[in-house]
Amino acid sequence: MYTIVTGAAGFIGSNVVKALNERGVTRVIAVDNLKCAEKFKNLVDCEIADYIDKKDFLARFSAGQFDGAVRAVLHQGACSDTMETDGRYMMENNFRYSLALLDWCQTRKIQFLYASSAATYGGSSRFSEERAFEAPLNVYGYSKFLFDQIVRQRLPQAAAQIAGFRYFNVYGPREAHKGRMASVAFHHYNQFLGEGKVKLFEGCGAYGKGEQKRDFVYVGDVARVNLYFLDHPEKSGIFNVGAGRAQSFNELAAANVNSCRALQGKPAEALDALLKQGFIEYIPFPEALKGKYQSFTQADLTKLRAAGYDAPFASVEEGVARYVNWLDDHHV
Repeated sequence: MYTIVTGAAGFIGSNVVKALNERGVTRVIAVDNLKCAEKFKNLVDCEIADYIDKKDFLARFSAGQFDGAVRAVLHQGACSDTMETDGRYMMENNFRYSLALLDWCQTRKIQFLYASSAATYGGSSRFSEERAFEAPLNVYGYSKFLFDQIVRQRLPQAAAQIAGFRYFNVYGPREAHKGRMASVAFHHYNQFLGEGKVKLFEGCGAYGKGEQKRDFVYVGDVARVNLYFLDHPEKSGIFNVGAGRAQSFNELAAANVNSCRALQGKPAEALDALLKQGFIEYIPFPEALKGKYQSFTQADLTKLRAAGYDAPFASVEEGVARYVNWLDDHHV
């Protein structure tokens, strides 16, 4: 039996493929669109049974070529650019494609695990998996929100597992191809290498300089959540996947600078000391982002924990240290 991973050459998808490999699963069908050819690098150290272009995959699964041969579909493929303005493309790529896969899996009683997003919450101040707190601010968030709504309608009569994961601010290995959409942790690492310092926005609203807070979640933890649900086909629903703690951009920057300095054999310093030495610099908050910027996110993990997932999530200090060491080892 095969395990299908869509978006397999992307950030989270390639980490899921690697995590499957690490438990001995190599009968993986990797599905993606390599229009951005650089993504192939994410699969170089992975073992797969086949690679199929997304368009070919749609035609082949519709024709029944995979019937009886698939254990599960881990659907990580999506356009995640929150600045994308082509709504027709976003809905076709994120909503219609996902719906076709869901229908295919339900008809054949195949496990279906998929990537949702914390963007479904938009401007909300609460991050609990309930309709009352969902208010997407862009068409990307809406595409994810709408599919979640369909899943909620289908769950009571589901013929097989359907599990959706609302990822918060994911960072970690295999994201370099994302360019400007890569995590702040990735950009901080490269800023420090290039300029000897990292840059943060000044304060905005009720938040001081660098004190905006996000739920930063390490991609290795995200992959482990996926595998937990793969191992528990009886568990369905929509679940937040974050660290469950909000940490400031100041903490993220300090973790990055200290991890980079550790590679040079230098000791860790507190934030005040890093500021005094010029390792962290504040830049004006962009006018274009005022009123459109999430200054605080924190995943409510109540449903995830109730589903039995009890593993800890890495703190920013732990996760960034792992990530910086990986970036250094891979010369990214």
